[in-house]
Amino acid sequence: MAPRANWKGFLRLSLVTCPVALYPATSESEKVSFNQINRKTGHRIKYSRVDAETGEEVANEDIVKGYKVDTDTYIEVTKDELEDIALDSTHTIEIDEFVPRADIDSRYLIRPYYLVPDGKVGHDAFAVIRETIRSMDKVAIGRVVLTNREHIIALEPLGKGLMGTLLRYPYEVRNEDEYFDDIQDVKITGDMLDLAKHIVEKKSADFQPENFEDHYEAALVELINKKRNGVTITAKAAPKSSGNVINLMDALKRSLANEGDKAPAASAPAPKTKAKKPKKRVEGQREMLLPISGKKAKDEPKKAEEPKKAEKPVRTTARSRKAS
Repeated sequence: MAPRANWKGFLRLSLVTCPVALYPATSESEKVSFNQINRKTGHRIKYSRVDAETGEEVANEDIVKGYKVDTDTYIEVTKDELEDIALDSTHTIEIDEFVPRADIDSRYLIRPYYLVPDGKVGHDAFAVIRETIRSMDKVAIGRVVLTNREHIIALEPLGKGLMGTLLRYPYEVRNEDEYFDDIQDVKITGDMLDLAKHIVEKKSADFQPENFEDHYEAALVELINKKRNGVTITAKAAPKSSGNVINLMDALKRSLANEGDKAPAASAPAPKTKAKKPKKRVEGQREMLLPISGKKAKDEPKKAEEPKKAEKPVRTTARSRKAS
């Protein structure tokens, strides 16, 4: 089932307009999530909205937004008042300007979306806007209102559609000088820089996201499957400390040794390594959590074949919603 659109409206470049829909380009729904439960009863924990002073539960229709002025004073703002100040761009992404992609600081990027034509009409106008942006090799900057807030959005061609990336406002990005001022100026010798460059060359490859595995997610799935099969979980031994290397040159040489290489000659260029073969894509938690019987993993103990009988059965599901 296709995801629901987060926003529907119009994309406009001057007098060229077309209906479009905005979809989230990323998802975390496949990650393992937990509910909070009562250890004594096994029941899920629920939270209620209560008045901080009276302790009484408050109905949804009686809950409004308020801006805190001081400890005991709030300025109430209603939903109608917020809608009254909504901007004209609520239902239209107006392209204001075009900028080089390299000009957008990565600190301003928030999250990506897919922008597609909405319905059967408007595909021609959408294609004109998309190919105009592509031919200029630039990024279109516009505005979109999501959840009552206006956001800057950067649009760029992606295949047959457009990718829209929400951008932060300048006041949301902290000044790096506040953090970097105390960093000492250190003079690096040529030998140290050559060794460091050689290590980088040894690890150089093309960026392939499929090569990266979420080891913590895999460990969570393994832990849950073992517990469902009655396997006794033993704590891992703490890793031994390798000790601190005080000499920086010694640390660089040891790093090269760990990579199975020797220090480069003064003028010898470092050879590039071939990119690793892409790993098989790791499926989401639904696929990994379902097979709990039959053939076991190689590293699973044999006693997993005869799970222990629990005194009180605990209901489990292939997926669980995040606790509120």
